[in-house]
Amino acid sequence: MLRLAFWSLLALNLILFAYAQGVLGTARSMDHEPARLKRQFNTAKLTLLTREQAEAAASAPPAPTLPGDANGAPAIVTPAAPSPAAAATPAAAPQAAFACTEIGPFDDTDARRFETRLAALDLGERQSRQAVQAQDVNSWLVNIPPQGGKEGADRKSAELRALGVTNFYVLQGDSPMRYAISLGVFKTEKGAQALLAQLNKQGVHSARITPRGPQTTHYVYRVRALDAATRKRIEGYAQRYDVDVKSCA
Repeated sequence: MLRLAFWSLLALNLILFAYAQGVLGTARSMDHEPARLKRQFNTAKLTLLTREQAEAAASAPPAPTLPGDANGAPAIVTPAAPSPAAAATPAAAPQAAFACTEIGPFDDTDARRFETRLAALDLGERQSRQAVQAQDVNSWLVNIPPQGGKEGADRKSAELRALGVTNFYVLQGDSPMRYAISLGVFKTEKGAQALLAQLNKQGVHSARITPRGPQTTHYVYRVRALDAATRKRIEGYAQRYDVDVKSCA
């Protein structure tokens, strides 16, 4: 009786061991391992790899994947909406431009030099040049303007002598200053002003200061739509020639 119980328990243990190893199937299905392999999807497309092929596939970098949901479907990526602070920030305002800037006057030599510097700024049609008639002053004349001919000059000469002024002479020639009375010629305007003040103290109130010198052509440049940095550079150029830089219409 004991021998029968022993062999019965042994047989029962062997059956349980075989069941645990899947030889006799599982609780869900009584199919064995060959049956489960037949039920796999796309078994016809399975490819057996050699050892070298398997190692090469394992060492290859993983392919990039898109973020997806739990089922593997790719997620739809939408651009983030701008924050309220960014939307409220206004665009940067353009630099203020000077509508019109006038530089000059230049004599012929300085005009050529200045124009060479302007060319480096590549202003194109925004740059223009205008020729103007000017006088190159080299002296100042203290004088009494013409008094209507020779008779007026003689009359004024007598008045000057009566006031104690004797250093003068009557201008001749065909110029507009014919029959004017010259009281002195000075290289500086300050010297002419000193004589004029002295004559006023002596009672001579009709004398004037007239600048003298040849008529020449000067040049004035106008540039438009300048930003602050470019105008500052032009002002630096102009300082070399002692000319004016001002706004224009």
